[in-house]
Formats: sequence, structure tokens, C-alpha cells
Amino acid sequence: MITGIRHIGVAVSDLDEAIKLYRDILGLRLEDVRDVKEMKMRVAFFSTNDKTEIELIQPTDNETSLAKFIEKRGEGIHHVAFEVDDIESALAMARTKGLLLIDEKPRVGVHGDKIAFIHPKSTRGVLLEFVMK
Repeated sequence: MITGIRHIGVAVSDLDEAIKLYRDILGLRLEDVRDVKEMKMRVAFFSTNDKTEIELIQPTDNETSLAKFIEKRGEGIHHVAFEVDDIESALAMARTKGLLLIDEKPRVGVHGDKIAFIHPKSTRGVLLEFVMK
């Protein structure tokens, strides 16, 4: 089922400025920066000493849920992504346990992995993501 924390997603309004903080001040290694047009966001990935990444996400369209998140709550932790060994089983378990699914079926994420989100209304206010390589 859940095999670890894959990444922590942090919503930012200025990706370039946020990169300076995480790379230049905190000393994390910047692995990649991508403009993900189909998801209307820019993303920067930082590695840590274990397999957990920090994912900075900046909306490129003011009408996206990410932009609305920043407008309503400000910058900060947006989601926690759990790596799973079987995303279909993880979604079935979540559904059976009464969790509200944003994604009924997995979709393709930025790295080409299968991803699916669980609505924060059913997880004590935390947006959760399942990720399967």
C-alpha cells in the first residue's frame, strides 16, 4: 500500500524567488524545473538526503485551483504525496473507507507516474496525493 512519502508540494506565487530560498539559503539540490503547460503550472523539484522531494508549484493561470489556493490561504504546504505500490488498490481502499476522491481513476503526473488526489474535506484539511511509478 503506502511505501513512503514521495514529496511535499509547496504552493508559491513566484517560483524563481522560492528557488533562491530552497537552493541558495537552505542548500537543497535543485533537480529540475519544468513548465507544465497542460497543468497550467511551473514546477521545481528539490532532492533531500532521502527519497522524499520538495516540489515547488507556481500557477501560470489565475483560474486554476492552485491559484485559488494561494489567493485564499497564501503560499505554503499544498499537499503531501504518498508513494504507493498499487494505486488502484490504494484508491479502492480510500473509497471503501469513505474518503472523498478528487480523482476516481489515476492520471499521469509531471514525471509520467500515475497519480490521484484525495479531497482535503475527508483528510482533516490536508490534500493527499497517491503516486505510483
